Amino acid sequence: MDSCQASFGARNFGQVDLGDKRRTARLIEAVDSMCRHPGGTLPHKLARPSDLRAFYRLMNRPEVTHQVLIKSHADFTRSCIADLRRGVVLILHDATELDYTKKTSLLECLGQIGEGTHRGYICHNSLAVRADTGECLGLTSQILHHRATVDKKETVKQKRDRESRESRLWVQGASASGPAPEDVLCVDVSDSLSDTFEYLAYEMSHGRHFVLRARENRKLDRKVVGANYLFDAVRALPPQSERTLRVLASPGRTARTTTVQIAFAPVRLALPGKQLGEYAKATLDVWAVRVWEPNTPTDEEPLEWILLTNVAIDDNADAHERIDWYERRPIIEEFHKGMKTGCAIESMKFEMIQRLEPAIAVLSVVTTTLLRLRDAARAPDADKRLATEVIDADYVDVLTNHYGNRLGRAPTIVKFYMHVARLGGHQNRKCDGFPGWLTLWRGWERLQAMVDGYHARRQQDRAKYGNN
Repeated sequence: MDSCQASFGARNFGQVDLGDKRRTARLIEAVDSMCRHPGGTLPHKLARPSDLRAFYRLMNRPEVTHQVLIKSHADFTRSCIADLRRGVVLILHDATELDYTKKTSLLECLGQIGEGTHRGYICHNSLAVRADTGECLGLTSQILHHRATVDKKETVKQKRDRESRESRLWVQGASASGPAPEDVLCVDVSDSLSDTFEYLAYEMSHGRHFVLRARENRKLDRKVVGANYLFDAVRALPPQSERTLRVLASPGRTARTTTVQIAFAPVRLALPGKQLGEYAKATLDVWAVRVWEPNTPTDEEPLEWILLTNVAIDDNADAHERIDWYERRPIIEEFHKGMKTGCAIESMKFEMIQRLEPAIAVLSVVTTTLLRLRDAARAPDADKRLATEVIDADYVDVLTNHYGNRLGRAPTIVKFYMHVARLGGHQNRKCDGFPGWLTLWRGWERLQAMVDGYHARRQQDRAKYGNN
């Protein structure tokens, strides 16, 4: 699925030091095999018993850790960001729960998740995507967090000082993502759970850039339109522009396209009355953007975003761009769905935590290929370039033979992927729009099975008739 000479596994893990070059080669081979068959359990991904046993042995090596593998992939992601040489890259931060409650042998090593009745990880991911196209570049950080069991009598100071405090993850994820390369603007994008004064102060004091959705009605250090608090101030601003916005389905809302109004203003956030995190005692100058739906359909929850950013907003075009950046945030939710639904990351049967954690890293990296299926179909030049420029010719031949004259003998990238999506259940009607990664993944799984059959038949023919 890639035009680069090196395989996906080699690009992401070719430089990792596992103490023996044969281990690195084994890791690359396993990752490439999983990319061809990302779905199902590990025995489905690595169908040959020898490959599966080799992967289990590899995950049992002390040199093969979650930290080592994620760092190798993150280093490659950062090189992809640097290769852009210009433009904007969004680092999408969010967490998901990985549930391993059924693995009783691991329970003492895991933390509480859900309502406290399940055990697993809070998996905090930082995913780099291009701001202009939404193309997935890869992870810049992944943290496997063990939620601590906390004494109910814990004081504010004790909570602030506790290393396992969950609110630290936003700072840790940004810190681990590293500095932006020259001429590329990297912007940390996150939802309302990241709205802590500690995180805002970290971003400002470390020269990072951010857009996040506000959760706290913070006190302002100086009044804006006569209001002392953030939400009151921005809601008092008159609309300065409007635009259409795609509303995603969620509890209380159906998916729809709506018209929203936009207002923005610079604000100065006052220090909180109670210090819940670690930060310098200084006010913060940021911009606030309010996005709201003036006319909400009956029985629908009104849409309103109040965004905070430290990237200057001088006019309506700047405000619209910051909204565009925040609109990319759901891509990381797609990534989390890919980890669980696409790559079945919670189905692994390891009995030791030292084996499970590096395997989580491997499957997380493989998950990025599912998002790239969608990216390839939506690339600006996908309707002009031939599919064989970026996709192995065997895949193109098998799909064109399957569809006959409908696909043609030299399909473009977009035509190829739209027909892959058709294998996955997409109807390819104009009203359906571009398929998502899940539909493409289902189609790719079917196509992969067809290609495997094609290769098996060709091997049989060679054995029977020779090379002639």
